Amino acid sequence: MVLYKKKSDTIGIYASSLCLVHCLATPLLFIAQSQMICCEGTSVPLWWKALDLFFLVISFVAIYWSVISTSKEWMKYALWTTWFVLSFILINERMQWLSIPEYAIYFPSLSLVFLHFYNRKFCHCKEDRCCVNSKVQ
Repeated sequence: MVLYKKKSDTIGIYASSLCLVHCLATPLLFIAQSQMICCEGTSVPLWWKALDLFFLVISFVAIYWSVISTSKEWMKYALWTTWFVLSFILINERMQWLSIPEYAIYFPSLSLVFLHFYNRKFCHCKEDRCCVNSKVQ
């Protein structure tokens, strides 16, 4: 848990960046797979789909610990709102409730990377008592 508390923004940056790379690589893999296997079904492997959920869980934990240690009240709302938007887009992709363009997932992913960078640079407490949620330390 100490690692999450001290490096939560770094972990969040990596998780969000890898999620973004995963989202960018998926269409390329579809194209490559369709070129290699002519006229057969082009389904995505289960392990590739599971990466979405893996990155979502890792980013949840990173945001949880970042929110505890941030010195800015608005940062916790920005991180959680962005995470919920990303979660909704990912779940919607599987359930197909709404017709959302594929590129919509890039905005919350990039936003999480930016917010974690910003939080790491400008929003860390110098002392324990300055934090927004100082009770949970």
